[in-house]
Amino acid sequence: MSENQYGQINSTSLLLNVQYAPKLPSVSVSPSGEIVEGSSVSLSCGCDANPTANYIWYKRTKSPHHERLSEEPQLVFNSTQSSDSGEYYCAAENQLGRRTSEDIIINVKYAPKLPSVSVSPSAEIVEGSSVTLTCSSDANPAANYTWYKENQTLTQGPEGSYYFNSISSKDTGIYYCKSDNRYGQINSLSLLLNVQYAPKLPSVSVSPSAKVVKGSSVSLTCSSDANPAANYTWYKENEDSPKASGQNFTITVVRPEHSGKYYCEAQNKRGRHNSTLHLTVVAVFPGLWKLAVFGTTPAVFLAIIWLSVLLLIKKKRSSKQSSEPGDRPDDREQDDLHYASFHFSNNQTDPVYSNIIPAVPRRQKEEEEEEELVEYAAVQFNSASTAPRSQETVEDPAALYSTVNKTTERNRNV
Repeated sequence: MSENQYGQINSTSLLLNVQYAPKLPSVSVSPSGEIVEGSSVSLSCGCDANPTANYIWYKRTKSPHHERLSEEPQLVFNSTQSSDSGEYYCAAENQLGRRTSEDIIINVKYAPKLPSVSVSPSAEIVEGSSVTLTCSSDANPAANYTWYKENQTLTQGPEGSYYFNSISSKDTGIYYCKSDNRYGQINSLSLLLNVQYAPKLPSVSVSPSAKVVKGSSVSLTCSSDANPAANYTWYKENEDSPKASGQNFTITVVRPEHSGKYYCEAQNKRGRHNSTLHLTVVAVFPGLWKLAVFGTTPAVFLAIIWLSVLLLIKKKRSSKQSSEPGDRPDDREQDDLHYASFHFSNNQTDPVYSNIIPAVPRRQKEEEEEEELVEYAAVQFNSASTAPRSQETVEDPAALYSTVNKTTERNRNV
């Protein structure tokens, strides 16, 4: 103590240090606006305590033991993720006690994640049944959904489902959905919708045509829209056993008994359907058929004919022109040849005058002989169906004349 000027005594200062447990901690977040995925965020915790409190940050979980994150007054997220959304609190403690803060909610906003798509029922889809397509995506805020079929918009809205009350074969195709919010959008993977159905009415055709020429070949073809793909069987009317299996039925050599009605049956595990066609076998006139065959090379065939005729005539003329007057047969031989060509006349003459031969000029005789050669050549060529006769087999006119001559002499002697 000390005495002042008035004789009074002053007391010495005394520091009173009262210790106490932490008061209720206060928590804050910075920045205070919306938290977008990828941004930086800081959580702060503070409280009144003596001695100074220590801090621990927790994130609430479904388990009794919450996730312990940090032992600092601040909890920092350098790049927030969607998984950082949740409830956080801090605990302040010293040797005199422990106190926890109220919860602070972190709501990280983010664009939709890759949507998942599904179809119900998940088994085989049969025409006429009810089918639901579902699309879902993780997004904050919640996404809107749009369903597409091969770039054609089907439906749009907050619900991610699309319904078929009675699905049909035309609904088969590739589907996908789009998920979007104000922070972005993303398309799902494609979903193949495979609708199974019984074969539709088959289409049948005949090649070359429904009227088939006897002896030719013909192909019958059948096709049908079906899922799964159809199996084909060919039948003929009034026959129990099938004629063929497969889309094509070929008859290599058509006969008259092949005429009639045929029908094709298309079948799969969902059902069956058939179509009918009529096949008519027609006959072709034999001569017309041969004409069609030989008509393939008419120019060549005619050229060979005329060339052969011309060569034969030229050869005969060349042979005559090469002969000299001294080498030619005498007039009697020429007359004999001329007479032999007329020997077969039906006119009956008196035996006495049988040796009388009309006088014919040599020039006229040569022209007549040339005409005979031309006519003979034409006859020989047209007889192609039989074996050609050589010139040696032609009856010799001189021999004919000899026979006639002997007969005449006998008549004279009589």
